[in-house]
Amino acid sequence: MNKPRAIDNDILLGEICLHLSQGKKVKLRAKGSSMWPFIHGDEDTLLLTPVSTLSKGDIVLAYIDGKKYVVHRIVDLNENTITLMGDGNLYEKETCTRSDIYGAVDSIIRDGEELSLISKKAHMQARIWRLLLPLRRLKAKISYKFNHI
Repeated sequence: MNKPRAIDNDILLGEICLHLSQGKKVKLRAKGSSMWPFIHGDEDTLLLTPVSTLSKGDIVLAYIDGKKYVVHRIVDLNENTITLMGDGNLYEKETCTRSDIYGAVDSIIRDGEELSLISKKAHMQARIWRLLLPLRRLKAKISYKFNHI
């Protein structure tokens, strides 16, 4: 039996970006926790599509500062700059340009079921989660203080 081989993240994501630039759709296993609770790392499979338009609230695959790839949500955009933030992040944001965006996450596969991330319901849930950010930050500070008494 062949043992699975690990592929360097930059090589894998570079190939995915190439396929997306050719108009192909791509499946990618989610990693990490920065998009929790909407995307579960090591459980969900992302369905990436080529980007046609960009809107606030979209989840995109971007190359940040020529250093790393991220799958994060657009929290602000103008003609020149796009600001991204993971749904699970409390503070960290990234900025990029439109040319740094390679694909959009339209849906995920979780437990064999395809779930839309671009429906009105999904966007409303994400908006509410974002509005709760100040309370989530406060909860984290309180938890930290109690755990370090």
